[in-house]
Amino acid sequence: MPDKNIVGNTRDLKLKEVISVIDGKRMGHITDIEIDVDTGRLTAIVVPGMGKFLGLFGRNEDVVIPWDKINKIGMDVILVEGASLGGLKHE
Repeated sequence: MPDKNIVGNTRDLKLKEVISVIDGKRMGHITDIEIDVDTGRLTAIVVPGMGKFLGLFGRNEDVVIPWDKINKIGMDVILVEGASLGGLKHE
């Protein structure tokens, strides 16, 4: 079973870098989280989309990573399944 226990608060969670276990690419830091208001459980994390041109002129839509795609939450990083952007929902 994946180790996804969260110790701390959302501010601590947003300081962690998100990395894809499929291709090893850094996806960035969490910009937002999604919570089920009925249960109070975290359902997804959101990372920024890739820059369109050297990250200077806008960026693609944010990437929503469902909770079941998170493999492990470590001290400094969050490991997620799925290619860096492929196969994940965009906002």
